[in-house]
Amino acid sequence: MRTIRASEFKARCLQLMEEVTATGEALLITKRGRPVSVLSAYVDRPASLFGCYRDSIQIRGDLLAPIDVEWDVER
Repeated sequence: MRTIRASEFKARCLQLMEEVTATGEALLITKRGRPVSVLSAYVDRPASLFGCYRDSIQIRGDLLAPIDVEWDVER
């Protein structure tokens, strides 16, 4: 994590915000050598878990087709 003085952050705020957004690396802001704040990129999270994996999961074959295994309850 990069560290930057508050006075330098104040002078270059907009540029640093663009850098953090582009790289994703957080920025530690210090005042008199002590950490006071962390600037990090905003991560847009889905409002619901329903459908959040719709682009990463693929269904292959028929999920509802019967299988060839006999269960104990069917005997």
